[in-house]
Amino acid sequence: MSSGYDRVVQPAAGDEALENHLGGDEAKNYRQYEFDMVAPHVGRSMLEIGSGLGHFAEQFLPRLDRLVVSDFDPYCVEQLEKRFAGRDEIDVLQFGLPTDIPLENKVDTVVMMNVLEHIEDDAEALRSLARVTLPGGRIIIWVPGYMQLYGDFDRKVGHVQRYTPKTLGTAVAKAGLDVEVLKPINFLGGIAWWAAVRRGGVGYPDPRLVKVYDRTVVPLTRFIERFVRPPFGQTVFCVARVPKPKQ
Repeated sequence: MSSGYDRVVQPAAGDEALENHLGGDEAKNYRQYEFDMVAPHVGRSMLEIGSGLGHFAEQFLPRLDRLVVSDFDPYCVEQLEKRFAGRDEIDVLQFGLPTDIPLENKVDTVVMMNVLEHIEDDAEALRSLARVTLPGGRIIIWVPGYMQLYGDFDRKVGHVQRYTPKTLGTAVAKAGLDVEVLKPINFLGGIAWWAAVRRGGVGYPDPRLVKVYDRTVVPLTRFIERFVRPPFGQTVFCVARVPKPKQ
């Protein structure tokens, strides 16, 4: 079965990847936002899908006994091997989803940040992940939200679709997983994205605007979303559970 990564026009997280503008050096608050959303759901062993250059996964090392990083892009895999050389508790894998993941010992947590939207058969990709996740373990999914925001940027980086909680929930259910958390987040970012990228016709985010967004919109969004569940957002966030066998 072919991987949905075939549709990616540029490396998922290499030095020149367009998606880096959303979480690179220009967006430190946003990167912290991602980590703070994901970290409470991570156990002691973690597989990250689409690790890119390893910046995100590396943040979890103090709380992990075991880390597996992975990517489909050969350049990213090479950089991951260099970054984590000599670390016995860290493994580096190369594969594209859906596939039989070459992982001997299962993990209790899988993290995939901005990956599932690249894959045609998303439910089968999630089944691939479930097979290497311990029963009761979590699969954490972070995807771009709402097709109304789909534009040239999405096409350039090979997005098959953007999700709503309903469409992501459907894929999760088809994969035989249980939903623990499923919600839109970053609603002010969604408005800014629509205005600048979708409505404004910009092919990809201007790094200068990303800096302004990161300093102003991200902190305000985080404050508001502590008290209000937004009706939509730039991102859909899901924590899915692998069911335990019935007694």
